[in-house]
Amino acid sequence: MAFKKGMALALSAALVFGVLAGCASKTEQTGASTSSGSDGKVIKIVTQSPLSGGSATQGEAIKLGAQLQIEEQKEAFKKLGFELQLVPYDDQADPKKGVANAQLVGADKAVLGVVGHMNSGVAIPSSEVYEKNNLVMVSPTNTATEVTDRKLKSVNRICARDDFQGPAGAEYAVQTLKAKSIFVIDDKTAYGTGLATAFKKAAEKLGAQIAGYESITVGEKDFNGVLNKVLAKKPDLIYFGGLYAEGGLLLKQAREKGITIPFMGGDGLDSGTLVEIAGTAAKNTFYTSIAADPAKTEKGKKFIEDYKKKFNKEVEGYSAYGYDAAGVVLQGIKDAIAANDNKLPTREQVRDAVRSIQNYEGAVTKVGFDEKGDNKFSKIYIYKLNESKYPGTQEGEVSNTK
Repeated sequence: MAFKKGMALALSAALVFGVLAGCASKTEQTGASTSSGSDGKVIKIVTQSPLSGGSATQGEAIKLGAQLQIEEQKEAFKKLGFELQLVPYDDQADPKKGVANAQLVGADKAVLGVVGHMNSGVAIPSSEVYEKNNLVMVSPTNTATEVTDRKLKSVNRICARDDFQGPAGAEYAVQTLKAKSIFVIDDKTAYGTGLATAFKKAAEKLGAQIAGYESITVGEKDFNGVLNKVLAKKPDLIYFGGLYAEGGLLLKQAREKGITIPFMGGDGLDSGTLVEIAGTAAKNTFYTSIAADPAKTEKGKKFIEDYKKKFNKEVEGYSAYGYDAAGVVLQGIKDAIAANDNKLPTREQVRDAVRSIQNYEGAVTKVGFDEKGDNKFSKIYIYKLNESKYPGTQEGEVSNTK
């Protein structure tokens, strides 16, 4: 893996939880729609992501990105004879809630695709329900290897895997930041543990010593115990596998204890809310991200402009990935319609059409699925937070050579 140097803006500003106009708050909880779809003309696209709680910033970004894509394509589907609808669900970053939502989604025959989830730990059990219902899922952000290693026909992702992201971070930590002794912390989730484990293994292969490995719990607020262990080991770098809510507090409390060494994590830290929580303590923080900078392409620039105009918000790290994941789902549906004599396709036909996509050009990423549903064109980007400001500066880019 080789690094391409250069500066690029990551995505900025924290998104706050909002609802769609009218009856959106109802649809987020129940999936109810103003149209029944009984005439076979309504096509529903579901988003599943956390719209409340500690992960709402990124979860809302996914929903809004998908919403923009769907609204842009409504007219094209109308010409084909179909009414396109978005039905957002709040999975609350909770596997049980995700599965319960998935069961409701599976029972609604008008639903032909799911954009989600954000959390791998929610996606893995929920996708088992989609698989039973032959309902295609395209994830914008799930990185845990188990998501696609189960080889489910319905499950796909447009982002990179943890066994790609972890080693990319380890290479940067050891070779660029010159870390020889690293303390690893995870949040016990499928995402955090998978990422931290992949980082640890790669760092050890590169010659770094793992000074310690500890776990915290999602929702935890006081990290004195684990940070005292960090102080005792005196590592060169802390690596955290987890999300920005806990990451921001962990970082702030570490600086308050006088721990000034580099702090590093994965794409779960890629949020303006991290800086809001950590404040000036966010300085000297590095993170790998699945998220590219939209401003580097003409399509991306247009996406930024349209997103700001539509929602009066700055884009977040996952905004464009929600947009592109929805675009992939809709491309699959259009392909299935065309192959079905312009008639409403079955879920099986849509599922297979999505998996067959090889050269979809999105706003931020090209998409081509392999036999497991992984994107052959995925990349990892490495960012540094300077002067506690989000977005950070892009320090490197790693292409997927797996």
